[in-house]
Amino acid sequence: MPDVIEKVAWIRLEDGRLLATRTRGRDLFYLPGGKPEPGETHPQALVREIREELGVTLDPETVVPLLTIEAPAHDKPAGTLVRTTCFTADHTGTPTPCGEIAEIAYLTHGDHPRASATTRTVLDRLAATGRLLRW
Repeated sequence: MPDVIEKVAWIRLEDGRLLATRTRGRDLFYLPGGKPEPGETHPQALVREIREELGVTLDPETVVPLLTIEAPAHDKPAGTLVRTTCFTADHTGTPTPCGEIAEIAYLTHGDHPRASATTRTVLDRLAATGRLLRW
């Protein structure tokens, strides 16, 4: 049985582009979010992670699951998977790189080469529904 890393992520679309983050020392963009701490629900982890990474406050009452993605983990031993539960949520504030985040970007489907496996899957799914710019 493969190792599975549980994560949560925020799906934020702006003008047909997906918000993504790049952590210091990494070359690929990821969905903003992270791992739940012991005893935390997925929505609680999402609110905390987004505040830490982007300096914005998610409205807990509007956190809604959108999809779950399972993909190979980047920079982990072969066979390691990441299971990411993706949520939408309303927010206050302007996303700004904080903490470990070096850069934010708004990706289109054409940004596949710059994105992690999980992020590429989300880009594909959003493009297939017409919610994401193709290029």
